[in-house]
Amino acid sequence: MLIEKYKWGQGKNTRLYSAVSVAVIAAIGCWSLYGKLQSALNTDDAVGLWVSVVVPLGLFSVFGLFVYWLVNRPSVADFLIAAEGELKKVSFSTKQEIMVSTTVVIVVVMLMAVLLGVFDLVFNLFFTNVVGI
Repeated sequence: MLIEKYKWGQGKNTRLYSAVSVAVIAAIGCWSLYGKLQSALNTDDAVGLWVSVVVPLGLFSVFGLFVYWLVNRPSVADFLIAAEGELKKVSFSTKQEIMVSTTVVIVVVMLMAVLLGVFDLVFNLFFTNVVGI
């Protein structure tokens, strides 16, 4: 069936967030299309205004139906269910671990910047004074 729900209770979060993400992207595209149609068509008459409003809304509706169909396809739904199951197994770092790791990264980047700056200065002095380039 075109609108049959496949394993509807499973993978609910990943299906929802995937559908919302695609809907936001489609809405931005339809809003852009609306703006382009507004500027291209004569919106003073009813037909131009009607076309500039109905075409993006119709396109957004088609995208919505496509996304609904897509997240209920068995292959896509099984992938999203498996992805949500794997995300539940992830152990996320604590705030303390993140702070320590971030501090280490910042210190190493600063040391590397100083080291590269010193080497650049030494090579610059060497090539300008000794070699004469």
